Amino acid sequence: MKAAIFPGQGSQYVSMGSKLLENNPDNRKYMDIANAILGFDLADVMINGNVDDLKETKVTQPAVFLYSIIQYYNNSGSDDFGCYAGHSLGEITALVASDCLTLEDGLSLVSKRAGAMQLACEEQKSTMAAVLGLEDEQVERICNEIDDVVVAANYNCPGQVVISGSITGIEKAMEACKAAEARRVLPLLVGGAFHSPLMESAKESLSKAIAQLSFKVPRGPIFQNVDALATTDPELIKQKLIAQLTSPVRWTQTMINMHQYGVKHFTEFGAKVLSGFVKRYDRSLPTEQYK
Repeated sequence: MKAAIFPGQGSQYVSMGSKLLENNPDNRKYMDIANAILGFDLADVMINGNVDDLKETKVTQPAVFLYSIIQYYNNSGSDDFGCYAGHSLGEITALVASDCLTLEDGLSLVSKRAGAMQLACEEQKSTMAAVLGLEDEQVERICNEIDDVVVAANYNCPGQVVISGSITGIEKAMEACKAAEARRVLPLLVGGAFHSPLMESAKESLSKAIAQLSFKVPRGPIFQNVDALATTDPELIKQKLIAQLTSPVRWTQTMINMHQYGVKHFTEFGAKVLSGFVKRYDRSLPTEQYK
């Protein structure tokens, strides 16, 4: 069984739109749809924007979503994917790829999600950091002992956890992780504490946006970030999508559960991010990337 997987924020790169047009000039039609829904020229940023232009959350998320879904439309062909999953933002891409959401509704939702997260970032300065070389339980214990907001936010693969929280909380947790002999502790260049309690206001906004959209039964199960379990019930998908903003991305458990479900091949549509996580989980599993 094949699984289609989609990366999240952080997988963007300069001139990503140019590559889409070089591969297939007809991809301009998807860019035009995005521009009309978003109310700004996303295509221009994806083609001509610099690193700073692409870093702003309200631009980054639609850009990554559009890039990944176009790669899916261009390259999925006759492949029969047995299930779908995406990392954070990529979960919405998975919903569109599986026909749970239309492209237009997916773009609208990504835009509102990004805007709400941007506002939450502006309400309180916050950040994230990657911790390499510690067990998940060690990172969780360190976060729990910090007297400030800091949580394990992304369980990316065995030995890699991203923490999220206030500036002070992250600084304290980074020092504690180094003291616990983490192999590396890296601050991330992000504008806020995604997948932490500091995204509560964004969750409220996202809930209202989701309530206005029509979710259909997907063509295959969606393994969602919140609990790493397969879901096909549209109402349950909505609930988990809302909860995702303040809950950790359980990608390690997602890979394990998909493998146990029968997935023998992972195809990533977007930058080579999740394929690397799959290889760190089980190097023998075949992966494929369209980027």
